[in-house]
Amino acid sequence: MSSASSKGGFVSLTNRCNDSKSPYVRSHANNPTAWQLWTPETLELSKRTNRLLFVSIGYSACHWCHVMAHESFMNDRIAQLLNEHFIPVKIDREERPDVDKVYMDFLQATTGGGGWPLNVFVTPDLQPLFGGTYWPGPKSERNRQGGGFEAILTKVASAWKEQESRCRESAANITDQLKQFAQEGTLSGRRSGEGAEASDDALELELLEEAYDHYYSRYDEQHGGFGGAPKFPTPSHLSFLLRLGEWDGIVKDVIGDDAVQNAQNMVAKTLEHMAQGGIKDQVGHGFARYSVTRDWSLPHFEKMLYDNAQLLPLFLDAWLITKNPLFLDMTHDIATYLTSPPIHSPTGGFHASEDADSAPSASEKEHKEGAFYVWSHSEFFEAINDDKLAKILAKYWNVKPDGNVSSKHDIQGELQGLNTLCVTSSLKDLAQQFGESEQEAAKAVQTGRRRLSDWRDKHRPRPLLDDKIVVSWNGLAIGGLARASAALKKSDPEASKKYLEAAVSASQFIKKELYDPKAKTLRRVYREGPGATAGFADDYAFLISGLIELYEATFDDSYLQWADELQQSQIKHFGDNESETKGGFFGTPAHAPDILIRSKDAMDNAEPSANGVSATNLFKLSALLDDSKYSELATRTAKAFEVEMVQHPGLFTGLMSTVVNSNLDIKPIVISGTESSSEVQTALEQLRQMVRPGSTIVRLGGDSKSDWLRQRNGLLSSIDQDKDMVQVCEGTSCKLVSADELSELLKGTHV
Repeated sequence: MSSASSKGGFVSLTNRCNDSKSPYVRSHANNPTAWQLWTPETLELSKRTNRLLFVSIGYSACHWCHVMAHESFMNDRIAQLLNEHFIPVKIDREERPDVDKVYMDFLQATTGGGGWPLNVFVTPDLQPLFGGTYWPGPKSERNRQGGGFEAILTKVASAWKEQESRCRESAANITDQLKQFAQEGTLSGRRSGEGAEASDDALELELLEEAYDHYYSRYDEQHGGFGGAPKFPTPSHLSFLLRLGEWDGIVKDVIGDDAVQNAQNMVAKTLEHMAQGGIKDQVGHGFARYSVTRDWSLPHFEKMLYDNAQLLPLFLDAWLITKNPLFLDMTHDIATYLTSPPIHSPTGGFHASEDADSAPSASEKEHKEGAFYVWSHSEFFEAINDDKLAKILAKYWNVKPDGNVSSKHDIQGELQGLNTLCVTSSLKDLAQQFGESEQEAAKAVQTGRRRLSDWRDKHRPRPLLDDKIVVSWNGLAIGGLARASAALKKSDPEASKKYLEAAVSASQFIKKELYDPKAKTLRRVYREGPGATAGFADDYAFLISGLIELYEATFDDSYLQWADELQQSQIKHFGDNESETKGGFFGTPAHAPDILIRSKDAMDNAEPSANGVSATNLFKLSALLDDSKYSELATRTAKAFEVEMVQHPGLFTGLMSTVVNSNLDIKPIVISGTESSSEVQTALEQLRQMVRPGSTIVRLGGDSKSDWLRQRNGLLSSIDQDKDMVQVCEGTSCKLVSADELSELLKGTHV
């Protein structure tokens, strides 16, 4: 507890982290820093006492968040400064991405960089004054060069006390600039002379070629991926490139056959290097968040649900297109990660993340980065328990006596003498070197992986789990698992059933615990009960997308009915419907009292943009429900970002499918008839083995549930559900086709 004088008198602060349900916020409950929560009471306290808010934003799996907590927020001197001169506020960015976005935009605009922990000094009017990411604590070796956190606190406190009016003026000016930056998504509608009729013009397909050129110029020929270190997978960008060749033939005509093939080759090489790199957990399952190194060898070890949920359909698409067995292995690997503890919750949903840091052993208390995943040479041999086998596997995974992590990438010295596991030798080369057959080498790898996994589970504490259930990320996982289930239904029915059950269970959990059927609105987070925060635009968008995939995997129209309800709610609460020339979705609902700036975002980053996913959802729902209002809104959503897309097309890959669909329309494929029909089964099997960005499937008759759908889509009510038919619809007409014609028809090579 701390007492201090201010313009508003004395204030007594007590650490309130235990009042939060967030594991990340609660982990600061024992700090001497008197953390407050982001609540109306806290914001009012800042105004009443005229203190700056010190807003610190992070998340459970963030390594540098833990470093700063240890170095600074546990330090008595730092705590004294924070408690006496500021209102310190701790926020979980995964619970409040809206607050995080406002102040991250500020930091990026003023410094050119960003990251977490995100630390910002904010006026009582919520205007940002000064910010940064990690600042060294008083006893940190990184504090030698100045710029330590203690000095920053002292200077900011002094500036606010002695020059408050200048501080407020500076913060107000910055805020005005941020509000101008937030006009993204409204520039197109504000161009002089443009009316509602002009906004209906389709965006040009040439934008796809320009987006491809953006990535082609940045491609790393040696290691895959784009640019240098650090490297992030950014699945939405990879998916755009991979799917270029799966659109109607007109798209290929615009971009060119060579470019389309090269785009797929770039993605395939990137995914191969990722699968063989340290970013992949070579012993267990799943992928880490990103690679510190250009060659994917050294990960930042946290595992995020949103990364793996997006990588699942990406690897599935890569396998369906290339038939590379490595990509099928990765599809099963990620799906297994999502459907197993600790990520798969016993409640039915999916947990948020696993930490980067953990204790090296049960007897050690200090957590270190990557401790669960890295190996000393001696420990590796001990775990394999067979010298000959260990020598083979040390060659395969690049395990060296002195470790394989460069000191320049090991800032804290926690990885000295240790090895990340990376595949550096092919099975063929491994077999030749050790006089084994390829089958024997493959068996050796399987045996080694099992022994390492058993040893790791026995001797090492698993990283801490953030067991929040976030709606948006669960929507991504639902969609990925539903697609995988449908594609693998015939080739691996047991795995297909497991993946589908997990997707269904998660959707049922969200509907029961986080959906208000009367208001038709979502809560964002579940942990120890539903959280207080209402859902954001991405929660609606990603869940709707997952439900559409779930419908196509089950042909149970209750998923479409719920998706339709959610879509109408998203439009009502987040849509920019002020004029005919505007469009798109704000990230937050209107009139949020604790948000400084309401913005629309369509750039894809680690997560896909809510506007890109929403536009795709709207086109699909328009085709499935025969509702032209949805397709018109989809086009307006893309048009809202036209100026930005023309300037930087590579940053808006999520909206590129909308560019195609606004030109060519999305094709509904209507399949009716009995389950025993060979025509029906052949068509379904073929469609599920295709990557189909430009079509949807409607199933009538057989085991499908379609009563609601036939009422919602009047065109379907006239179709005989029991008659075995496959129809492809374009505009207002449908054409009977054979199952064998589907592939050619969807790619525009057959009329």
